[in-house]
Amino acid sequence: MYRKKAGGWLKHLDFIVLDALCIQAAFFLAYAVRMGPSSPYHDDVYRGIGAIILLAHVAVVVLAGSFSGVLRRGHYEELTATLRQACLVEAVIIVILFTTQRGDAYSRFVIYLTGMLYLCMSYFTRLLWKALLWKRKTAAEQRSLLLVTNHDLAEEAVEDIRQHDMDGLLVTGIAVLDRTMRGRSILGIPVVAGKGDVVDEVCRGWVDEALIVLPREEPYPGELVERLAGMGVVVHVSVFRAEDAGGMRQFVGHLGGHTVLTTSISYATPLQQFCKRAMDIAGGMVGCTITCILFIFLAPLIFIVSPGPVFFSQERVGMNGKRFRIYKFRSMYMDAEERKKELMEKNQVSDGMMFKMEADPRIIGCKVLPDGTVKKGLGNFIRDWSIDEFPQFFNVLKGDMSLVGTRPPTLDEWERYEPHHRARLAVRPGITGLWQVSGRSKITDFEEVVKLDTKYITEWSMGLDLRILLRTVKVVFRRDGAM
Repeated sequence: MYRKKAGGWLKHLDFIVLDALCIQAAFFLAYAVRMGPSSPYHDDVYRGIGAIILLAHVAVVVLAGSFSGVLRRGHYEELTATLRQACLVEAVIIVILFTTQRGDAYSRFVIYLTGMLYLCMSYFTRLLWKALLWKRKTAAEQRSLLLVTNHDLAEEAVEDIRQHDMDGLLVTGIAVLDRTMRGRSILGIPVVAGKGDVVDEVCRGWVDEALIVLPREEPYPGELVERLAGMGVVVHVSVFRAEDAGGMRQFVGHLGGHTVLTTSISYATPLQQFCKRAMDIAGGMVGCTITCILFIFLAPLIFIVSPGPVFFSQERVGMNGKRFRIYKFRSMYMDAEERKKELMEKNQVSDGMMFKMEADPRIIGCKVLPDGTVKKGLGNFIRDWSIDEFPQFFNVLKGDMSLVGTRPPTLDEWERYEPHHRARLAVRPGITGLWQVSGRSKITDFEEVVKLDTKYITEWSMGLDLRILLRTVKVVFRRDGAM
């Protein structure tokens, strides 16, 4: 997963600070309603709860990205976002207090009232602050923008500028480079220059900034950029439209002595990387403990039904093509890999990019009776309840895998991959993932698997990981098939 510089969540620090003040004010008011006109920070019990509330607020803001796009949200969208923020904060607070066994030491009324007051205060504070920010963007503060483009891109570029928040920029003129259109207008904006007199027009009627939007096949307009920038004009050159990126993330940065446009199917800040790895380590330790307990009961059963090793290991391909050995409780007979070649014609995945088969005779104890019914055995039980996956928590602790990710392919599957299939390995493979909880036993089209894995990568967030983990538990307990 590509690592981007930290600080994106600090873009709206003013909103974050105001929201933190709102939740503290709600806590003070809720305490005063329940306990009388005094400060909760004078009370030993509630002083600790105040710190927990602040910690929960910061955690939700950072991990859930609560203020991403806050300036573009309407009243209803803001209400939905604020309600989501308040519910998440309340949930985190309750989980912390329950875990620390402090439930009998405080009034639940104070906690619940804090949440309701916080929702109201935060919502109206956000609306008022946004109204104040927009009011400050008066016409006198707007900066003039010259749009430099071709005639077939002009209308689309103007509509795009008007649709998005351009930080106070006002398009005052258009320069059309591929056609003589001076004196005409496009969507109410005058065409003021052509290819040969852009610089002269800027000299006659000063503009603050210029946006150059040209077809991708045309060369970089270096000379024009240099001349405009040399006059003191801030120049922006469109190199890629967000809609054309196909879900990829893009940002400008520096690499050595070069200014570069970085394009990646995914990225995560160092803070997000740290949180994901911390969750993997915590989950890995719990999973390894459960694995040791399961081993005590499963080892003799597996050995009795199918003599041989209790664990199955296989070389898989992980993040960025790195090979590693994956570990599972053995749920198949010892000759399963050899028999796989004989059964390929019965593979339900038509293109052969993965192997999936109902009533797989390689599974320990699985048999198809003469009447066509399937008799399940120990191996089916292990796979149906995903017990075979538990040794992979050792892979998670080692760093080869993550709790949530994409399915790691076998070597023979990897060798048949087409270029777009390799996008699945842009992140660490996971014990579970989006496609596993999206009808895993019914998906037999490998392209659909790739589509779901790519969707996970491009839309990744800590919240998405948590939702997939919760859905995984539901899927397993419904015995929806092996992962």
